[in-house]
Amino acid sequence: MWLRYCCLPAYILLAWFLPTELVDGNVRHVNIGFLLSKEDYHGYVNEVLNELNDRSQLLPSNTKLNATFQVLSWNPIESALSVCQTLVPTQVYAVVVSHSRNMSSTSPASISYTCGFYRIPVIGISTREHVFSDKHIHMSFLRTVPPYSHQALVWADLLRYFGWTRVVLITSDDQDGRAIYKTFHGLEDDLDGSNGFMIERSLIYKPGGENITNLFTSISEVQSRVFLLYASESDAVQVYAEAAKHNLTTDGNVWFVTEDALTGKALQQAPEGIISVHLNGSDERSHVTDAIHVIAKALKSFFEENTTAPPKTCQNSGHFWSSGPSFYRKLIGTKVEGETGYLSFNMQGDRATPSYVIYNSKRNITTGVTEHVKVGEWDSLTQLKVDTAHLVWPGGRMGRKPEGVSSSSKLQITTIETHPFVFVEPLDSEGKCSQTISAVECHKHNATGEWSKMCCKGFCIDLLVKLASNLNFSYEVHLVEDGLYGSLEIVSTPVVNGGGKTNNNTKKTWNGMVGELITGKANMIVAPLTINNERAQFIDFSVPFKYQGLTILVKKKDHGSSFASFFQPFETALWLLIGLAVHIVALILYVLDRFSPFGRFKSSQSSDDQDALTLSSAMWFSWGVLLNSGMGEGTPRSLSARVLGMVWAGFAMIMVASYTANLAAFLVLDRPEASITGINDPRLRNPSESFKYATVTGSSVEQYFKRQVELSTMYRFMENYNYGTVDEAIEALSANSYSSQLDAFIWDSAVLDYVASNNCNLVTVGELFGRCGFGLGFQKGSPWTEKISLEVLSFHESGVMEALDGEWISNKHCKLSDNQPATLGLSNMAGVFILVAGGIVMGVPLIFVEIFYKHHMETKEKQMQLARMAAQRWRGTVQRRRTIRQTLLNKAQQVRENQKSNMRTWPLPAKTKDEESRESDIATISQTHQSVIDPTQSNSDLPLLHSRGSCCHRNHLTGQAEVLEHTV
Repeated sequence: MWLRYCCLPAYILLAWFLPTELVDGNVRHVNIGFLLSKEDYHGYVNEVLNELNDRSQLLPSNTKLNATFQVLSWNPIESALSVCQTLVPTQVYAVVVSHSRNMSSTSPASISYTCGFYRIPVIGISTREHVFSDKHIHMSFLRTVPPYSHQALVWADLLRYFGWTRVVLITSDDQDGRAIYKTFHGLEDDLDGSNGFMIERSLIYKPGGENITNLFTSISEVQSRVFLLYASESDAVQVYAEAAKHNLTTDGNVWFVTEDALTGKALQQAPEGIISVHLNGSDERSHVTDAIHVIAKALKSFFEENTTAPPKTCQNSGHFWSSGPSFYRKLIGTKVEGETGYLSFNMQGDRATPSYVIYNSKRNITTGVTEHVKVGEWDSLTQLKVDTAHLVWPGGRMGRKPEGVSSSSKLQITTIETHPFVFVEPLDSEGKCSQTISAVECHKHNATGEWSKMCCKGFCIDLLVKLASNLNFSYEVHLVEDGLYGSLEIVSTPVVNGGGKTNNNTKKTWNGMVGELITGKANMIVAPLTINNERAQFIDFSVPFKYQGLTILVKKKDHGSSFASFFQPFETALWLLIGLAVHIVALILYVLDRFSPFGRFKSSQSSDDQDALTLSSAMWFSWGVLLNSGMGEGTPRSLSARVLGMVWAGFAMIMVASYTANLAAFLVLDRPEASITGINDPRLRNPSESFKYATVTGSSVEQYFKRQVELSTMYRFMENYNYGTVDEAIEALSANSYSSQLDAFIWDSAVLDYVASNNCNLVTVGELFGRCGFGLGFQKGSPWTEKISLEVLSFHESGVMEALDGEWISNKHCKLSDNQPATLGLSNMAGVFILVAGGIVMGVPLIFVEIFYKHHMETKEKQMQLARMAAQRWRGTVQRRRTIRQTLLNKAQQVRENQKSNMRTWPLPAKTKDEESRESDIATISQTHQSVIDPTQSNSDLPLLHSRGSCCHRNHLTGQAEVLEHTV
């Protein structure tokens, strides 16, 4: 008894916090409100509740479920009043609501508003409008059915299954139409690359058929013929009628529609071959049962916490159920295996695991009425199952699926400027492309954001012209706006969440030409686009029109002046020794032949032969043997000298042969030394700032290095130096500025070979790696892929590709790679020509020296000859004088003797003045020229000249003196 009174305060506190139902009789009565579309459901609800109450293991202990039933009014105000007047006074823990298909969703909305204000959870079992997923408005609403927009998931799987990648989405301009577009657009971005698709065109119409008649006016501009339709029953009838007018329900087209678009009148007017998505388990009773089981299971965990009772009245507007949000969280976290399948909820309170039935509209041959036949199922767990064998497509086709695209005769072509495949030039003065070249008009996006006309030519343009001519299609060419080939890039979009915070929503999108192809800006890529796995998941490729690989372009190493290239075979010391040996051998040959008794020198003395071996002749012989110029005059005659000459000839033969062989090695096979050897060069594998190499950002080459694990170091290094375009990289590689210099550029071999063939300062090095091919790009599922691939194959077989390659790529001006022998040019042999020029320069002045020397010698020889003649005359004169003197002496002697004999008898006559003067002159001349005429003449003869003996004697001497003076 005392224990009972001691525990009384505890009972009082428990009665304060818990509902009175638990205190009274120890049984907790939980009321559930039901606002259903029919009165017939009242009895069914009680049956389900009684079954649960009997199976106590499904409910919390000492808990009993009770129902407060009310038929849902079509008037939303009355529905809201019924909540406050009928349901809330009974302290309902949750409200289950449904409405018929013909009833508006405004009544469930008013119930959700009212209950949400007091935080009483509401479970919808037929409400599928998207607005109920907005927790800012319907904060306590959850449902056992998915929203209409959830059908977009089934559409996406159907597109994956059949492989269509481009669709036309048709939706109504209301909240649910926008929701299904948003959901499907999100799936478009989030799908993996192997099954990716895109919305090529979105067609929106006003509900009620206001603008449906103009819905398909621009459909001819769209390539896709896969239509996704969200429409009400009445709107779907008009859409089908308009589509039939534009021949969009015939063979080759595909239609996927939502549930309402293939029910009632819409089913009767629907063309054959429509595929629709219907929610599985749409029976209202089954959903009521599942809703009750969800509430029962949530209560079991809810009552394990401290909870409060629901509100009893709507009069106090400031009072709401404090435990209501907790119970709502328990409800959306509940998972049951119900009559409608596995049931769970997402954070928006929508059913997360629905199942659908795939129906196909078929014409009943007997009755002529269109019926929908089940052809597949879709479940969030088991995914899609389709019976393609019994599937009928629009136009009555069975079996092979339609192509789903329109074979338009005009294609939008995107390309990129890359020499030699695409050259871009301005228009001529007349605003047209030059007729002398095979160029076509193309459009380029300029800096002002406008499109300007240009002229495009090159390998790919010629290929496009030939394809268009053979396959009979027209085209319009434009250059890609961002100047990129195409790669996946991460784009961040700021998104405001429910709490007001801004988060970055990241997604991967394609840029460049691939991005334009995927987004529908282009139908075809005509450019040197590398075929790789990443791109092939999103676009289709033709067969390769050119096979190539990757290579490395570097600048040729500067070897300095090549004037002395012909000296390279021998070292400097060897050249000096050869020059010294020539002169030593020449000297020894001269000495041997000079002193040998059988040499030319001795022979010339005995036989008066003037061909003796002089030192200059020996030097000429030595150089002639060495230079293989033949041996002329002045060869050695003696045996000793000839033995040395033969040995010298053998020495010369060995030296000349060695020089010739090394000269071939240095000049013919020697190429300019490259800075690296190839992709395995240590300077590439172990990168450093001293040697910079790069490729093009966002290109397939960059992706190649990114994929290869062994090249990851190179990829991380190149990320800091990659360039936006090929031209920028080549310009940086060719620049002389050290600060902006690029040491190596890695790119496609076809392009770099062309660059190296036109820029002789650049050269490709190493073997090709990463072999691949260039292909034309198409949208996924394009009908042109197969046609153009077959045409490209025929071009390969007929030699068209080879001709294009020879015209644009293989036109070589420089040596391309280091595995080809170099050709000798003027730069290599300039030293030899300079040597010849030096010989000419030395020879020309020497001829003038020789002429002057010859003239000088001839003058000297002439003077010597005159001197010899004068000497001979003087000798004759002196001899005659001696004879005359002797004669005169003899006569004088006789005269003296006669005078002596006569003096004795006759006196001498006196001399006249003329005779004395003449004798004086004769004496002077005799004294002056005595030494010249006859140096040996004795002075003893002079007195005879001055004798007075004879007048004839003086006259004779005077005449001789005059002759002598004249001669001198």
